[in-house]
Amino acid sequence: MKDFKKYFIISAPPSDVYLALTNPLTIHLWSGEEAVMSTEPGSEFSLWEGSIVGKNLEFEENKKIVQQWYFDGQEEPSIVTIKLHEDKKGTSVELRHSNIPDEAYDDIVEGWTEQYFGALQEFYEE
Repeated sequence: MKDFKKYFIISAPPSDVYLALTNPLTIHLWSGEEAVMSTEPGSEFSLWEGSIVGKNLEFEENKKIVQQWYFDGQEEPSIVTIKLHEDKKGTSVELRHSNIPDEAYDDIVEGWTEQYFGALQEFYEE
């Protein structure tokens, strides 16, 4: 199991970034994919046509999102924590993803950097 931590700068205020990460309609706008998402702790979510699935654990509006991501056969939960910090350029996003299966690590890191936060950065820069 591996852990990944990275910071991303998004050219939008934390309230907009939070909405972009938690509202299924907004997720569809920047990702181009249908999403199942709720800010109800304990609810399940699905992103990128089911390629990312899991359970929502905790929300602090405009500040923090904590999720469990499901990987087949994984004993320890894989936890994603996204913290939003106000920044002079918009929002500094602090991402921590723990307990990533070794065989999925490279794909997960690329996904976070390119498809997930890369797409969100492009969306707000246009």
